[in-house]
Amino acid sequence: MKTLALYSNKGGVGKTAAAVNLSYQAAQVGYRTLICDLDPQSSATYYFRIKPKIKAGAKGLAKSRKAVDKSIKGTDYDNLDLLPADFSHRRLDIIFDQAKNSTRRLDKIIKPLQTAYDLIILDCPPSINLLAENIFNLADLILVPLIPTTLSERTHRQLLSFFAKKRYDINKIYAFMSMVDRRKKLHLDLTKAMAQEFAQVLQNAVPYAADVEKMGLQREPVMVFAPTSKAAAAYRQLWTEVEPYLFSSP
Repeated sequence: MKTLALYSNKGGVGKTAAAVNLSYQAAQVGYRTLICDLDPQSSATYYFRIKPKIKAGAKGLAKSRKAVDKSIKGTDYDNLDLLPADFSHRRLDIIFDQAKNSTRRLDKIIKPLQTAYDLIILDCPPSINLLAENIFNLADLILVPLIPTTLSERTHRQLLSFFAKKRYDINKIYAFMSMVDRRKKLHLDLTKAMAQEFAQVLQNAVPYAADVEKMGLQREPVMVFAPTSKAAAAYRQLWTEVEPYLFSSP
């Protein structure tokens, strides 16, 4: 089993849209996939038309294998399940902090699922905190959406600095450009600059597109309701680039 985290310490960068579409694409090509919604806003849960509810709330998620098993729901798509979030996830930091080995509590939640799934995708909240450190320890690959703005560039530097300070494995971090409007010179210039400044920026970018915004109305992956769109093609290409980093033999 491999674990892919869609993470950013900045909000509004297209993280959840990427998590939803990549999980769908992984399932379509045959991987038994679980998307785990860790964000109390529960947007990924909403996109898949599932009620945002965990048995016994965040405490159940953190302390009970049965609560996790009972909370996992099937989606409308083959090979794709969801572990939903609910609003109690806002307290996960506190619950983890009260436990031993507090930066590895998420391992105890996710690792028992390894016989049931080939891939677990984590949709993560936008903050650097104790939950984030659990994610950094657990994930095999951390995929960070970068939007072409100076603030996004700045927050990515903060993330890399945090990894270096805490001695986390910085080689896990890969980035991709998100919400790129190729009609804007500033977007093109910043996209090029970020690819030059940061290591491990993937080649494929997700465009700024109305079809991505429509996910909130359709409550489906873009590849379902707009399969021939540029956004759908971008997510397929992104998965093609990410897959070898997860599943290629050493």
